[in-house]
Amino acid sequence: MWIIAGTIPDPDFSLLVPEGPAPRSASLSEAGLHLPDGRTVPVERGTAALAATALQTCAALGSTPPALLLAGDTGSGSGSRRLYAWLEKALPALAPRGLTFHYLFPDVDWHNRLLLAVRELENAPLMVADAGFMYVAKMSGYADAYELFTPDVGELAFLADEKAPHPFYTRGFLLAEEQNIPVLLARAQEHGNCPANLIIKGMADHIIHEGRLHAVVDSPSVPAMECIGGTGDIVTGLVTGLLCAGLPTATAALAAARLARLLAAHCRPDPSTPVSRLIAALPEVLPRSRDEILALGRA
Repeated sequence: MWIIAGTIPDPDFSLLVPEGPAPRSASLSEAGLHLPDGRTVPVERGTAALAATALQTCAALGSTPPALLLAGDTGSGSGSRRLYAWLEKALPALAPRGLTFHYLFPDVDWHNRLLLAVRELENAPLMVADAGFMYVAKMSGYADAYELFTPDVGELAFLADEKAPHPFYTRGFLLAEEQNIPVLLARAQEHGNCPANLIIKGMADHIIHEGRLHAVVDSPSVPAMECIGGTGDIVTGLVTGLLCAGLPTATAALAAARLARLLAAHCRPDPSTPVSRLIAALPEVLPRSRDEILALGRA
């Protein structure tokens, strides 16, 4: 089982947890993301967009979709703490193969409790982190416990700043510009603030594997994607779906970066295009790329 853990920006959204060893999957329609308990949430950006993308990817590859662990949280942290507490207790029974952590309130104490519970498992799951949970993973000092981070260049500058508690407080001399990626990456690695594998998202996507540059993906280039909120969530959703399918991390990261750009070229979005329209088009793009992706996995 792979689990996506994150939040829905609704204070009244009660905790959704995986039920049993083979929980029912969510589904997707024009109305939004249909959850196993009958609720529907809009796919605009954030964890809902990530989850919808991962589901579409698994469907195209014929692999088991991830289970969803979701809480309502608009920034107070209360929903995130309920999620942390539930997962800490449930981890031994769930024994997940992988975990993708997304928008969660960055609570260092709860992060460390959860990481301790993960380390007590007989088989440690692969862990992917983005957004708020990536921030707390860095803040905790245990970034190297993770398999993959998916920062943009601004977030890479935060990872490179050993003193910053949040991206808002990244010191100004750490310039978040693409030409500075090698320097920022080296500094993040020096201070132990990133795992060995990253997808650094930007005008060109840099795939870092085992601490070194593995590939740069820069085409096709669709400038409008920079203006559409949630496109980073698509990349993290793609890599989650590919990891669910059993691809090695470097292969999944490279394929995710390629697929996001192929999707953009297919949809030809403008800055007002909703991210849900891009995700809805994935079934048209993924089947064409399926053989290439599986070939990458065999290479």
